[in-house]
Amino acid sequence: MDKEQVQNLIRELIEKTTVKIIGITVTEDGGDNTWFSVEVNEPHYFIGREGEALYALNHLVRRIIENKTLTQNSINIKTDELLTKNPENFGILIDVNGFQKKRIENVRAVAHMMSERARYFKSNIEVDPMSAFERKIIHEFLSNATDLKTESVGFGPSRRVVIKYIGSI
Repeated sequence: MDKEQVQNLIRELIEKTTVKIIGITVTEDGGDNTWFSVEVNEPHYFIGREGEALYALNHLVRRIIENKTLTQNSINIKTDELLTKNPENFGILIDVNGFQKKRIENVRAVAHMMSERARYFKSNIEVDPMSAFERKIIHEFLSNATDLKTESVGFGPSRRVVIKYIGSI
C-alpha cells in the first residue's frame, strides 16, 4: 500500500467513529518509520486512558495493511519474509494531535536522566515498567552509548529496562 492509500484507510476508520478529522499530514522520520499525524476535533476519544484507543488504531491499521499485502502477494509467503521484503509497509505510526510525539519525547527524557544517573553512580539503574514500544525507544536512544548497555528484564506488565554501566570502552 502506498502512503495515500494508508491515509485514506486511516481517514475511513476514524470517520467511522464519528470523530471529525481536520487534517492528516505524512512525515518520514529518516528511519524506517512513516508518521501519519492526524488532527481531530475530539482527541480525547483516542488519547484518553493513556492512548489505549490510539494504540488499537495503530494495531488495526497495521493488520489491515499486512492482510492486504498478503493477499496481493502469494499466500505461500510467510509473514516474516514479507516483513523483511516490505518494511516500509509496517513502519507506520499514527499520531493524534501530537500525543505520540510528546510521549516519545518524555520517554527519551527519562532515558537520558536514568543514563546520566547510571554514569554518575557507576551502577545499574532500573526504569519503571513500560510497554514494548516505550522500551524499544529507550534501547534505540541509548544504542550509541559506549559506556552503557540496555536490557529488558521481567515478564508481562512488570517488564522493564535496566540501564547497565559497563564503563568506558
